[in-house]
Amino acid sequence: MEILLIVITFIATVIGAISGIGGGVLIKPVMDALVDYPVATISFLSGNTVLAMTAVSLLRSRRDSIKVDGVVGTPLAIGGAVGGVFGKLVFTAIKEAYQNDALLGLIQNILMVLLTVTGFLYILNKARIKTLAVRNKALALAAGLVLGLFSSFLGIGGGPINIMFLSYLFSMDSKHAALNSLYIIFCSQVANLIANIVQNCVPAFDVLLLLSMMASGIVGAMAGRSVSKKLDNAQVDKLFMALMVVIIALSLSNVVKFAGA
Repeated sequence: MEILLIVITFIATVIGAISGIGGGVLIKPVMDALVDYPVATISFLSGNTVLAMTAVSLLRSRRDSIKVDGVVGTPLAIGGAVGGVFGKLVFTAIKEAYQNDALLGLIQNILMVLLTVTGFLYILNKARIKTLAVRNKALALAAGLVLGLFSSFLGIGGGPINIMFLSYLFSMDSKHAALNSLYIIFCSQVANLIANIVQNCVPAFDVLLLLSMMASGIVGAMAGRSVSKKLDNAQVDKLFMALMVVIIALSLSNVVKFAGA
């Protein structure tokens, strides 16, 4: 099973590096479906794999023509970091209040379905939607906070909502949205990891599995950046939409699983 998770991690992070969703949005529901780990452990493994993947993607992007937005990119990332801490606090509060892993998994997967369906419908109708071109740093900070909160709470590192927000609010094309999304995800996951350590709530996990998933995620990030250079925005959108269909199906399956637990 561990080998399968490592292979899935590679595939997810290749796609995540191309589309900007990080990879955790696929890794998390797959792990929910395949392994009987506590929800906190799955979120920790997924989130830190995505942290490694986004770090490499951002480092490799420095030589590319596509750059993080110079005006709103950093406020988005700072908001993502603050949101990452809030998301972790919400996750911990629900976990401690109900002491019910199935309920926590159910909430996460229902939210995943709702956000992914919304993102899918947005991309499907993007050509007919008039986008904004926000340059206000305070609004960018607020948007980053919302994205970081969802990212951290769901343990996915990012997701379709990132691309939708960046496209609609800031009029970014698919490739610029992807890179800025990875920047937000990176800052959110760094904050999430620090919050885990400070709160002394790092869950029990298999160290070898985490290191293997992170290594697979790093290789996936490098492969994804190479592939991304050969794709245009329309092709990135098609890949993104295909992935969302898979995520919706997996998350619906997990909703049924956790509802019956």
